[in-house]
Amino acid sequence: MNCSATPPAPRFITSALHRQPIAAPPHPLAVLRAPLAEDLARALGWLRDHHCQPAPQASQAALEQYHAPAYLDALARAEALQDLPMADKRRFGIGVDSNPIHPAVFRRPAVAAGGTMLAAALTAAGGVVFFPFGGNHHAMPARASGFCYINDAVLGLMRWRALGLGRLAYVDFDAHHGDGVEHAFADEPDILTISMHEAGRWPRTGTTSDPARNVLNLPVPAGFDDLSFEHLLQRTIIPALVAHRPEAIMLLIGADALADDPMARLALSNQALWRAVAAIRSLCPRLIVLGGGGYNPYAVARCWAGLWGVLTDQPMPTTLPNSALDVLAGIRYFRAEGRNPPQRWLTTLAD
Repeated sequence: MNCSATPPAPRFITSALHRQPIAAPPHPLAVLRAPLAEDLARALGWLRDHHCQPAPQASQAALEQYHAPAYLDALARAEALQDLPMADKRRFGIGVDSNPIHPAVFRRPAVAAGGTMLAAALTAAGGVVFFPFGGNHHAMPARASGFCYINDAVLGLMRWRALGLGRLAYVDFDAHHGDGVEHAFADEPDILTISMHEAGRWPRTGTTSDPARNVLNLPVPAGFDDLSFEHLLQRTIIPALVAHRPEAIMLLIGADALADDPMARLALSNQALWRAVAAIRSLCPRLIVLGGGGYNPYAVARCWAGLWGVLTDQPMPTTLPNSALDVLAGIRYFRAEGRNPPQRWLTTLAD
């Protein structure tokens, strides 16, 4: 699994559309997330225009490779009308179950899909791409689920296959089970799906593994910490990846498994996630890293900006420049902790 040629420099796929708000408090998505990580990485001097490429909007034909045309039509109507008949809302999960209808409810996930498929194209010959705006791993073929409307992870894996890559691996460290991706590929043994997630947390799936189908589910208890994660990584996750021998790995890093996240009860530090990414990166010449979940904007910004630093081999700063401090000082967070954030959220990168 070594690449003989010098790999290209890591690329960062960005999206201006994802800077637009899509929900109001107390909805968990009523915060900026990936744009803050991008701004912080730029403020640290790690991210320049030459690293970046904008995510295109995926075509209807590309989306229909996985999603039902009737569902996509309903999503487009929901954006145009800012509403749907209740029967369609219930049928497709759009505008119900915490999946809000917002002004870009079709375009935003279609751009995320375009970005992840672009990442697959950019890495087809080798390399690393970070797309923090991607990672909608709960979306099903004909239904929105868990704030996810179009499953860009599935479509990115499908694009890799269309480009001639056979053995693939999907690794998910989000606090919530990667049910949509498992659903898409559970009957395709050339694609290994690994999901580490909090036991009993929504969607309450992923309770068992199925080795014959290359499905590895790793539910972990509340309070799961860095030491336990390192043990699981070295004893279970990395051996599974090595045994599978993937030509390419897609990693959904998440940020809701962090101790500071309000939507789960895991206790990881961002440094533990960074170490995991570095370890997995060494296993394969092709890597896509997606953002996924994470609902504390301070934690997300610091985790994902630091992740870009890991991917580009930057030394982690012990003190932050004023430009980075300004990004953190400008974050607005509607929860109680956001009214008086701890100093470490405002002044440090690493937990």
